[in-house]
Amino acid sequence: MTDVIRRKMTVPLMVVGILGMVLLNTAYAEDEAAFDAHGGSNFIFEDGDMDFHFINLILGSTTNGGVEIGEAFYVASQIKDGDSASWQKEWFEMAERVEKRGLKSLAEGHTVSARDQLLRAANYYRISLLGMTASNPEFKKRGMKCRELMKKAGPLFDPPLEYFEIPFEGAVLPGFFRKANNSSKPNKTLIMIGGGETFIEDLFFYIAPQAYARGYNFMAVDLPGQGMLPAEGKVFRTDNEVPMKAVVDYALSRKDVDPKRLAAYGISGGGIFVPQAAEHDKRLKAIVVSSATVDGYALFAAMPAAASTEKERAGWSSFHGDIVKSICERYGVSADDPAGLIEANKGNTFDPTKITVPVLILVGEGEYSSGEVQRQQKIVMDGLPNPAKEMIITPADEGATNHCLMENRSLVGLVVFDWLDDILK
Repeated sequence: MTDVIRRKMTVPLMVVGILGMVLLNTAYAEDEAAFDAHGGSNFIFEDGDMDFHFINLILGSTTNGGVEIGEAFYVASQIKDGDSASWQKEWFEMAERVEKRGLKSLAEGHTVSARDQLLRAANYYRISLLGMTASNPEFKKRGMKCRELMKKAGPLFDPPLEYFEIPFEGAVLPGFFRKANNSSKPNKTLIMIGGGETFIEDLFFYIAPQAYARGYNFMAVDLPGQGMLPAEGKVFRTDNEVPMKAVVDYALSRKDVDPKRLAAYGISGGGIFVPQAAEHDKRLKAIVVSSATVDGYALFAAMPAAASTEKERAGWSSFHGDIVKSICERYGVSADDPAGLIEANKGNTFDPTKITVPVLILVGEGEYSSGEVQRQQKIVMDGLPNPAKEMIITPADEGATNHCLMENRSLVGLVVFDWLDDILK
């Protein structure tokens, strides 16, 4: 393992072995080459996919104001284990309650209280969308409610959180931007790009506060396939350098962005979208990925869901089944044939030898236990020509082992920004 890992950290961020699987019961399938991104822990729910989302997407966002522990556990206590409709109903009802409090505080001039409540309500509306396809009338209704509340909370920050839209191929790529401070000088900037079922709101709660605290502008954008764009027929593609060019164009059109200190961070599917951009667009000065996906076709071929039989799918919970259907829709393939995800990723690659900027790969120990994940990280690390390249494996014994490390966002912030601070001096 050590021949592909370069570390500058003084704290023990790598633990040798596969303790991530044992300590946190993170299942990546028995075949060492298999990769199940939502592999099954069972802390709160017996349904592994539901538990993954609760622990990682939801509780992980507590650090950044996305949820309150009491609210989250109350909702969990009301959900029927593995039931998609129950999940969507309970989170929606909590969103309505928190929104009501936020609007009351806003009307009475209590801006901090209003901001905090509106942000959580927005996140709860977003969470209620998990597994929901764009054909469901509730999809756009709840998605717009989420965005409306984020936009309402935006001016309550100082500097404000700005909503913007980038015209792109007959539609728009939506995004949020917040300056690091009120200075008129251009500043270092992080562009955040998500993955297979992410919204820009997720990215705000993923790492935005850590960016501001360290003096970075923060910018999050939905690419085709992400957020609500599938409802407009915009699904994932294999030439993500094209929409990413529009994203970088927008960033550099702003006077508050320093063109010499512009970085991008991609999580999950962003681990291929961002490197594709860096291969073609030298205006990016550094990139971070969690983790690297050099070949989307091979990775999807290693996923149990994509290789599932009709009989296996019949035994899935409605929650897991709906998550898979949602991802299929985002890739423009039939919800009844997840194997189509493999073909949809044919040609979804990048050439690491053509990425000349510094690169940081960040991967959790549990995720790294997959043979396919290890193989792809090695290809990238061996191919990158810039000596300022690192791969850091975060350990299970610090609660940082799962896909995208969503369960320990403080540690993600430490690793990402300490590295960027050194690169973007």
